[in-house]
Amino acid sequence: MSEQSAHSKYEFKKKLEELRVKKGRGTELISLYIPPTKQISDVTSQLKGEHGQAANIKSKVTRDNVQGALESLLSRLRYVEVPENGIVFFTGAVDIGANKTSMETTIVEPPQPIVTYRYHCDSSFFLEPLEEMLRDAKTYGLLVLDRREAAIGLLVGKHIEHFRTLTSTVPGKQRKGGQSAHRFQQLRLIAIHEFYKRIGDAASEVFMAVDQKDFQGVLIGGPSPTKEEFEAGDFLHHELLKKKLGLFDVAYTDESGLPELVNAASERLSDIDLMVEKKLMQRFFAELVSDSGKAAYGELQVRNNLDIGAVEILMISEGLRAERLTLSCPNGDYEGKITRNFKPGEQDSSGGQCPVCNSNLEVTERVDIVDELSELADLMATEVEFISTDFDEGSQLLNAFGGIVAILRFNTGV
Repeated sequence: MSEQSAHSKYEFKKKLEELRVKKGRGTELISLYIPPTKQISDVTSQLKGEHGQAANIKSKVTRDNVQGALESLLSRLRYVEVPENGIVFFTGAVDIGANKTSMETTIVEPPQPIVTYRYHCDSSFFLEPLEEMLRDAKTYGLLVLDRREAAIGLLVGKHIEHFRTLTSTVPGKQRKGGQSAHRFQQLRLIAIHEFYKRIGDAASEVFMAVDQKDFQGVLIGGPSPTKEEFEAGDFLHHELLKKKLGLFDVAYTDESGLPELVNAASERLSDIDLMVEKKLMQRFFAELVSDSGKAAYGELQVRNNLDIGAVEILMISEGLRAERLTLSCPNGDYEGKITRNFKPGEQDSSGGQCPVCNSNLEVTERVDIVDELSELADLMATEVEFISTDFDEGSQLLNAFGGIVAILRFNTGV
């Protein structure tokens, strides 16, 4: 994914988070999805009809809010040019607390084409079609097994989902007294075959339930010779047999074997975003433990290295939500900057107290930290990568390192 598209995806995801927390008091929030093929005159006609229908709403407050939102939309549509992917309007009286509402409009240009025209009125905005665009649909079947147990799961985008665990009744290699060695061996082979069949049936059930246009293939892991025996027996559904991507050695065959399988198959999966991000984080950790001085983390250290052009790769967590605030004393005694995390839809307007005169500091400027660092990186020809929180190393980036790390071009001592 290019740096620009990764940053656009980050901004798109953040905007949806902000919209998700906005609520109306009644069915007052309007979501309007306009595909590129839809005539604006047709949309305008429908909204005028809805405006007339809204006159029948009994509650005066709700009626005024709905009609106000429709009037706002109608005025905007006079000048709108629909982009190639369509356009979405979110308009309505949003509850801002203290028994007050604010008429707000957010316009979104989606990253993928809107297929269906939709007018939706509710107490929250209708976001499902846009949220679906964020979903990485590429899916891989994961199967780890030995003769004692098996685990079945899916790699969906960057997220591993565990579905089934099976245990066998295969007897150990020591036969019970009174049985001939030949008879015991026959019974054991039958039990192994039956267990493989159960595994194949369960895996086929999970994997065939996936939309096959998104299904990329099956990865099989386990010790030798178990995984080879399973593959040779054609225990999977015939459609899945065509999609086997390889056999991989893994030590664990319970649920914990699924991420081990994904790691073992890293070369086979080298082009998917998850593996690209994993390798970047592994490279950062390698620099960190080697004490080479070419790993930086935390906003201050990374910012200082960006300022002098020392950063080769800037890695930012997709889960980071932080602002850089400029604070000023109304008496002119102080001006400074702080970084503060925030939750979507929430903005803390307090700036604390002036260290000189104890007056309340005013927030005179807000800058999204991700936008600021990305712009600084662009000036310094620094590569920017956004890292998902859907895997262990990505989660560590956000929770242990504050969501910002860098690999440096050289040891700066900063």
